[in-house]
This record gives sequence, C-alpha cells and structure tokens, in this order.
Amino acid sequence: MQNKITQLFNIQYPIIQGGMIWNSGWRLASAVSNAGGLGLIGAGSMYPDVLREHIQKCKKATLKPFGVNVPMLYPNIEEIIQIIIEEGVKIVFTSAGNPKTHTARLKENGITVVHVVSSVKFALKAQEAGVDAVVAEGFEAGGHNGREETTTFTLIPMVKEKLNIPLIAAGGVATGRGMLAAMVLGADGVQLGSRFVASEESSAHKAFKKMVAEAKDGDTVLTLKELAPVRLLKNKFAQEVMELYKTNPTVEEIRALLGRARAKKGMFEGDVENGELEIGQVSGLISNIKPSAEIVEEMILEFKEAISELNNFSF
Repeated sequence: MQNKITQLFNIQYPIIQGGMIWNSGWRLASAVSNAGGLGLIGAGSMYPDVLREHIQKCKKATLKPFGVNVPMLYPNIEEIIQIIIEEGVKIVFTSAGNPKTHTARLKENGITVVHVVSSVKFALKAQEAGVDAVVAEGFEAGGHNGREETTTFTLIPMVKEKLNIPLIAAGGVATGRGMLAAMVLGADGVQLGSRFVASEESSAHKAFKKMVAEAKDGDTVLTLKELAPVRLLKNKFAQEVMELYKTNPTVEEIRALLGRARAKKGMFEGDVENGELEIGQVSGLISNIKPSAEIVEEMILEFKEAISELNNFSF
C-alpha cells in the first residue's frame, strides 16, 4: 500500500499512532512500527532523561521507522530537541506552538517534520514554515484541541483544498472504514490516538483502558477552554468542572480546580474518579483492549472490505 505518507516515512501502511501523553511509550511506538504503521513516542509527559531512555529502548525493539511527538510549549524544549538530534531520531511531530521555531533546525539534521494543526490558517502557516506534512485534527479528538471546534470531516477537505504537502487526518478515526472515509475526503493517511490507548502496549493504566473500552457515545466532554480546550471522559472530576462553570468562575478558580498532574493521576496512575481522562469521541466505537498489531491488521482488513463494497455499487 503505497502513497505519499508511506513513502515519506518509509512505512507499510499510512497509519500513525498519536504521540499521547502518559500513553505512548517505547512499547507502544515500537509495536505499531513493527506492525507496519508509524509509532510515536509522546515526549509531552517525559523528562528529558526519560525520553532518551524511551528512544534508546525503541531503537532496540524495532528496526522500522518511528518518531517522537513534541509539544513545543514543553518547558525543556531545547534539551528535548537536542536529545532527539543526538539519538538520531528521523521523524518528529510537533504540536502546540509555532512550527517556525524548530523546523529549520530539525530539517538541517535530516529529520522529517510534521506539525499538528486544527485549522486551515495554521495548516498554511505550517507549510510556510517548511514542514514535510501536516496533521489536521478535528475537535472530536481526545486530549488538547484547537479552539475552532471544526470537525474532522469538515476540516480535511478544507485543508486539502489549500495544502500542497501530504495531509494526515486525526480525530474520530479508529477503524478501517473511518480511515477510508478520511482518505476519500483528501487525507493521505490517518493518525489514531484513542484506539491505541486501548491497546495492550499502551502505558495507560488498565483502569483507564477499561473505561475507554466501556465508553458510549456522549461519554466525553470538551471543556477547560479558558486554559486549553481538552476532551475528557466524564467522571467525578469532569462533573466538578461542569459544576464550577455554573458559578461563572475566574481563570484562576478553574486553574485551582485543575491543580497539577491531573492527567498523570487519571491516565497513568489509574485514579479514574479524580483524574483527567483524555480521550476522543470515537471511544464509543472501541469495545476491547488488544495488541497493536491486531488493531493495525483489523484496520487494513476493514479498509479493504469497505473498498470492495464501494466497488460493488451500481449507478
């Protein structure tokens, strides 16, 4: 299966595993890469020395391409970039910041750079900054979202119309049929976060994985827009946030309720009542926890079956 994305990353399938905080360690990244997709280590929840360890372990666990996702608002960003260069990582996905800041330096070191955006405006800015591809993420996605609240199936064709570089769709994709739909709308590949949270290799706590597998439609909420919009599973903490909003709170009051390490508490440590449980709306389609290789295999099989069904249409 060859197209712009498989050729860009030298992978078998145009499937990218999102570099999610507290979920995307070396085990998950290497498993997805070994299955023919592109695995990403999520640097956003790692101290620099921990990231170096994960990169080194990933290199031992796979001979296939893998990358690192780097939120550019990370406080140790300069050290993170230096470690990526020193360790010979060849693919970097950047997010949450200006792509001009580090793209040139990364590319000078032979690194393929992809930037995550939530609008046509920022997709064009990323292209102008010299990135090799763009991930356009709709607000169905889990974790931190753009402020535009544009859905994936609206965003992808609008970005495709303006962009000259490869385009990856993210947000609301967890199946082969979703992958085909995104590609019909103009995407060259798809990035999956929520589906890989519920994988055996994800570093998420088993209690969080269980909640994801049991989630139904309507079980997530997009909130905390005054700080940074984030999509969460509804739990005790999310309910406390919604109750606070009824009082017309100040930003300081919202920040005080959020506190520190709330995402780690929920997703990594398993406090599913008081933690921040970041997941996408597509969790309603996820009903099991299985190895990443099976997830990739099933996606490709369903993708092919969906194409066959479309080919049987008569007009």
